[in-house]
Amino acid sequence: MPYSHPILEFLFLFSVIVIWGMILFNLVLTWGGYAYRRRFKRQPIKICAEADLPGVSAMIPARNEAMVIEKTVRALLAMDYPKDKFEVIVISDHSNDGTTEIVERLSKEDPRVRCLGWPAREKGSGKPHALNEGLKLCRFPVIAIYDGDNNPRPESLRILSSAMVANPNLTAVLGKFRCINRNRNILTRMVNIETLSFQWMIQAGRYWFSRFAILPGTNYIIKRQALEAVGGWDVKAITEDSELSVRLQMAGYEVQFVPTSVTWEQEPETIKVWIKQRTRWVRGNNYVLRKYAKPALQFKNRHLTTEFLYMFGLYYLFLLSTVLSHSIFILSILGVIRIDIPGPYTAVWYSAYALYMAEVFFVLSYEKEDTLGNFLITGLMYFTYCQMWIYVVFKSLWLDFTGTRVGVWDKTVRFKTDGDVAVPEPGEKADKKAAESR
Repeated sequence: MPYSHPILEFLFLFSVIVIWGMILFNLVLTWGGYAYRRRFKRQPIKICAEADLPGVSAMIPARNEAMVIEKTVRALLAMDYPKDKFEVIVISDHSNDGTTEIVERLSKEDPRVRCLGWPAREKGSGKPHALNEGLKLCRFPVIAIYDGDNNPRPESLRILSSAMVANPNLTAVLGKFRCINRNRNILTRMVNIETLSFQWMIQAGRYWFSRFAILPGTNYIIKRQALEAVGGWDVKAITEDSELSVRLQMAGYEVQFVPTSVTWEQEPETIKVWIKQRTRWVRGNNYVLRKYAKPALQFKNRHLTTEFLYMFGLYYLFLLSTVLSHSIFILSILGVIRIDIPGPYTAVWYSAYALYMAEVFFVLSYEKEDTLGNFLITGLMYFTYCQMWIYVVFKSLWLDFTGTRVGVWDKTVRFKTDGDVAVPEPGEKADKKAAESR
């Protein structure tokens, strides 16, 4: 006879409430992202004249990026920005594959390029340390950050700077990143769907409600004065961008998401590389949660508290509830346990799945990627890609518990791409046209 107990019923109800709570919270953010997109399209960024644009120092922290660094530097130099107001600083962190030599050659071709390099050794010092050291060389009041594999659109930096000029209250402005290898295999197509969903649902929605967006690792600008005021980058942080974002939020700064500024980047093409990257991200967020738990729970900054509770709910409560739900479902099917609480739980599950599909596919339509193929992949992601996050989170917790050291340069495996720039999608063309309205 199947086993039944009040504790089992409590755990079941707990999982249902938490899962639906997170789904509804994401629904609210999705609505906020939609509202922000509508307002942004009605009031696009007015591109500044060259005389009004601020000087920008673009930093590229790099560790063994010989395969992609030249293409990235040339893409930055080709951007539509006044030459006398722009420079590129590559911080080659103990690279041993020729990265430093490539950048030094480029610096001889164009004086706007400078290289800060250290002698090669087995392990680098890490991205936060590289950024702090590179900051000392920057000549301009605005700092731009790009990863070593990035391929920004020519107008992307000008859009970011114009947004900052238009709103003096802005401390930082971040653009959108796209997956350049999204059609390589089914995993990259799933990553593409995930990143678009995150940016349009979470980033745009977050900014709509709180006038703040979380800095990504690339394609953003920040005022040097504010950066130095909060202490630069935390060298102990694994995800230095999210950690810096918390300090900016605590200081009351405004950070805007501007989706018309686009850069293309490489994403993992194998599950092994994906797990390594995502594990690093989760461990980085674990560090942020530990570091800022006390100030967040003092409830002095409601947006910071909301962000903390959301991260905690997403990485711990939501996934714990998912595991509980899966376990109870399987054990019930096998006849080991039974839940006696009455309710339309099958309909509840179908509704959650339908809402997940609707939210994701809705934001895909923004980029004209609401195709039948992506619809099928989105449905498959729930049972595969989303479930892999359970393994990643528990692996991250275990590695943190055992004190396993994180690699200071755990980056995506690079590969060569054809052509100078990624071909824009129809949706991106429309965004560009709107962004260029003067």
